[in-house]
Amino acid sequence: MTEEAFRALYADLRDRRDHAVSGPEHARGALAYLTPERVAAAAAGVRHGRTVSLAAPIETWPGPDNPQCASYRVTGPAEAETGAPGVHFALDHFAMNVHGDADSHLDALCHVVFDGELYGGVPEAALRTGGSRPISLDLVHGGIVGRGVLLDAARLRGLPWLEPGDCVSADDLAAAEEAQGVRAGPGDLLFVRVGHRRRRRETGPWDAAHARAGLHPHAVRFLAERQIAVLGSDGNNDTAPSPVTGVAFPVHVLAMRALGVHLMDYLDLEELAALCAELGRWDFLCTVAPLRLPAATGSPVNPIAVL
Repeated sequence: MTEEAFRALYADLRDRRDHAVSGPEHARGALAYLTPERVAAAAAGVRHGRTVSLAAPIETWPGPDNPQCASYRVTGPAEAETGAPGVHFALDHFAMNVHGDADSHLDALCHVVFDGELYGGVPEAALRTGGSRPISLDLVHGGIVGRGVLLDAARLRGLPWLEPGDCVSADDLAAAEEAQGVRAGPGDLLFVRVGHRRRRRETGPWDAAHARAGLHPHAVRFLAERQIAVLGSDGNNDTAPSPVTGVAFPVHVLAMRALGVHLMDYLDLEELAALCAELGRWDFLCTVAPLRLPAATGSPVNPIAVL
């Protein structure tokens, strides 16, 4: 895809968003489609009471896709307190690079800068002055709750996973809907499985920053047409190498900067995919609860599916 074609797609999607979402709701991006009525309907759809985490365990050891791994250590009780009578407390210290290529995380709308601007035309300088807070992680401090839909692109092709560099098209998403008997719609949280986690477990970690399966930029039209609120994947959502000449992370740019769709990267969808296949249903209640980090560009996250 040429940069010229990408920019034309970007402009078209941005204009579509501006037409569909206006007024005070515009700052919420695609979350404007996730109305209270749709949240209530999603909750009413729970049938089995089965819960599944969509997050991978946070890793505290370095690897080819995780050179800046999270750090974790127990800081208490102090040695002097060991074995001493009375009450003492075990304490912890944790730190991480939120936007790495191994740990599950949510991207806030202020995460992507394109041509010097954030979502809604907010200037990049606002990241340093506090002006980006309305589109920061604080926007979802109440969490995101709604109907989740899993589309299994690897399963569609009869594969355990898609190889790095492979792209999921809009036609693939529609074909997965047909094969699974489900349809994504307004306000939904859409999850696309490419099998990244299974490949990583079975073949070992690799440099996912430069080689991974993901969506093709044209597939973002599917998100716009269906008015998807949130997009998540077991990969980065973007394919690497980028299929767009001169533009890195085109899906991030189109989904977040043009449409205002929150992204979740590097989830673990293996257990969910197995449970959906077992129960014969591919939609579910989903809850997403990021940390309360005002003005942050993202957060580690543990989405929960309830079927």
